[in-house]
Amino acid sequence: MLGARITDEVDYYRRRGESRSAVRAVRLRDPDRLRWRAAVSDVTAAAGKLRGRERMFVEEPVREKVLDIPDALLRREVVLDARRHNVDLDRGEVIPRRTLAELRRIAFLVGTDLRLVGRYLTLPEDWEAPIDTPGAVVVGRAMADFHRRRAQRLWLQLPDPDGPEMMMEHHQIIAARADQDADLSRRWASLAKNLL
Repeated sequence: MLGARITDEVDYYRRRGESRSAVRAVRLRDPDRLRWRAAVSDVTAAAGKLRGRERMFVEEPVREKVLDIPDALLRREVVLDARRHNVDLDRGEVIPRRTLAELRRIAFLVGTDLRLVGRYLTLPEDWEAPIDTPGAVVVGRAMADFHRRRAQRLWLQLPDPDGPEMMMEHHQIIAARADQDADLSRRWASLAKNLL
């Protein structure tokens, strides 16, 4: 598909069930932070549904290409995108390994509830055991996004401060809840950032 955008090319091969052709397209293009990253995310989403040798034939070539990316930020974000689809492109080369003790300390310092991470991620029993750091970062970012969107929805329910409508008692309750959600969003984002 000469001249096609990488996202269109990968989408074409993915719809036809030609995962190896999609991988070849990703490997032949130069990495960039927009279209190439989106194309790799599509390939890893498809790989997350595969099992056995088929998954290996998709996952390993993409992993090799990702590890060769000179841009450290792009490399990290591609690994996190893949982890969102249950594909592990990192074996400790990109994202630092963290232990349960470090995760607990960071969660305590930023003021987040570690039990919520345990709902979505299997945490070890031993304090010095390594955790799935990319998975914990994905959970932290997802929780931050959830609380941010909820705070924005609540703020949209409030009257315009410059408008004629007065701030009633129920508006003040909504505003307090929105501020609480915004604070939780910042805390979860801080957890994800500090794990990296």
